[in-house]
Amino acid sequence: MERVSKDFEGGNQKIRALEAVTFDVFPHEFLCIVGPSGCGKSTLLNAIAGFSLPTSGRLIANGVEVTLPGPDRGMVFQEYALFPWMTVADNISFGLKVKKLPKEKIREKVDTLLAKLQLVDFRDRFPKDLSGGMKQRVAIARVLVNEPEVMLMDEPFAALDAQTRIAMQMLLLRVWERLRTTILFITHDIDEAVFLGDRIYVMTARPGKIKSLIPVPLERPRRYEMVTSPAFNATKAKIFDLIKEETSALVGAFEV
Repeated sequence: MERVSKDFEGGNQKIRALEAVTFDVFPHEFLCIVGPSGCGKSTLLNAIAGFSLPTSGRLIANGVEVTLPGPDRGMVFQEYALFPWMTVADNISFGLKVKKLPKEKIREKVDTLLAKLQLVDFRDRFPKDLSGGMKQRVAIARVLVNEPEVMLMDEPFAALDAQTRIAMQMLLLRVWERLRTTILFITHDIDEAVFLGDRIYVMTARPGKIKSLIPVPLERPRRYEMVTSPAFNATKAKIFDLIKEETSALVGAFEV
């Protein structure tokens, strides 16, 4: 990503959401982005996905400029975005059927991911019969089955309760450790970013810029007890202070 800026029309004026954002994502890494509410995190991810072109700057994926959505970039949304009339297996296999893969190959790939994401017993269920965590597992499987080079995740666990969220973080890590798909993960939760990520980009308040890059000094594989370690807490505190600098003006407006 090279000096990407994004403007939106707001009444009679332009609103700048992103300002000259430049960063790299390394192959097979788990990269997280955090920042204040409204700083343009989702706008950034939509641009990388090819859903919304930047006003200026360039997005490069594997040496090719991004101008449209593509199979090399798979998106997992917060809202699940499952087809309610399809079963779990049919939701996961949808993209493969569009590609007209042989039925045997589709079945093999779907069965593998159902097992990895602990969904075997729910293959013939419909989304209405699933919990939030299960729906998100199906959404993740639907992306992974197409074997994208990069998986883009826009606050995928934000709507889940605390216990389910932790379970989903652990499950995602285990799947990533096996498949090593490059992940770009947007979150507003600092703990989540530190627990999951190899590196963390911290963004400024709007217009969003890259404020700082924080490497995560935790070994892999990650274990949940690491969240009480000195390294975890020191990294969390550093990121909290960076974001606090960006929100101090907003907080000050409400002080008496």
